[in-house]
Amino acid sequence: MSNISSHRFPWLGLLALAMAGFIAIMTETLPAGLLPQIKEGLQISEAGAGQLVTFYAVGSLVAAIPVAVLTKGWRRRPLLLLSIIGFLVFNTITALSSNYVLTLFARFLAGVAAGVSWGLIGGYALRMVPDHLKGRGMAVAMIGTPIALSFGVPAGTLLGSFMGWRSVFWLMSLLALVLIFWVLWKVPDYPGQSADKRISLKQVLFTPGIIPILTVVLAWMLAHNILYTYIAPFLADVGLESKVGLILLVFGLMALVGIWVTGMFIDRWLRMLVLMSLAGFALVSLVLGLWSEHVVVVFASVALWGLTFGGAATLLQTALAQAAGEQGVDLVMPINTTVWNLAIALGGMVGGVLLNQWGASSFNWAILALSLVALIVAWRARGYGFRPSSSH
Repeated sequence: MSNISSHRFPWLGLLALAMAGFIAIMTETLPAGLLPQIKEGLQISEAGAGQLVTFYAVGSLVAAIPVAVLTKGWRRRPLLLLSIIGFLVFNTITALSSNYVLTLFARFLAGVAAGVSWGLIGGYALRMVPDHLKGRGMAVAMIGTPIALSFGVPAGTLLGSFMGWRSVFWLMSLLALVLIFWVLWKVPDYPGQSADKRISLKQVLFTPGIIPILTVVLAWMLAHNILYTYIAPFLADVGLESKVGLILLVFGLMALVGIWVTGMFIDRWLRMLVLMSLAGFALVSLVLGLWSEHVVVVFASVALWGLTFGGAATLLQTALAQAAGEQGVDLVMPINTTVWNLAIALGGMVGGVLLNQWGASSFNWAILALSLVALIVAWRARGYGFRPSSSH
């Protein structure tokens, strides 16, 4: 590859990575919008249908780190293709299966495929772009995530009502098939780590800056997921149960604005963007805690929440990649995936306890406490974690 072409921005290759992230999140969240239909189709309870989401998350959680350790010497593109083939095979089994146990097993293995792909996307994006555009490269590679998070469940619900739930999984298989050819066409191959350069999981974890960033990931994503998972009861509490779809749309659109802003400025202002996002989220929780009876306040708060959340994945993964360096990046991303999935699972559990014990209005104060913890940790991690970008 010539020097000139290596400085061109590899849009199509990065968008292929974004598509892998999009398929991973869509595959995870689709059942949430299709629960009644899956319940009928497999003749199980709605809670049983909900386990299709749980088993997928567990697959990602348990596989991400061990698979990354086992495959760190493998070439990158065959591994990426293997994970996409996993989506193709296991979504097809889900679409065909009428056996609940087989469906759960397919969902677990699809989660494993997602764990593999999450371990690859960040490191891949950083290798494909020149140094001065690494943040922007990460932002493009990550754009599939907020799009799927914001529109996955409503789009799946809508498609399911037209086509039936099995057809939605066939559609995911078709996207995976297209992506296999796209990756072969536009995504370069890179070697894995040679044995003499490999570093251990423990070395990566105790690299200066990594633990503070992971603490921020856990606190921020836990706070986000408490509210996001239980947005329906939260809105019902303030008399807006009929507006759940509209409010999630506002959140999704503002999240896209957030990722666009992040992509524009991350290479210069990563630290500032993290601090502003966390301060904004803390402000949202405070305002909702004090004035959530006003409809305008709720909509404005959700818009700010979406704006602060949109760039979160990009900001946190870029900070981790910078702190871990080139040797540690392929291991730090799966650790991040594990912490992220842990925060999602804990969000469901902690939110459930808060809802049962003190009602949905208690969410605001839990979110405020968690976002302030994340803000303080990020503020203090100036030396290694969230560094100022003046060294640019």
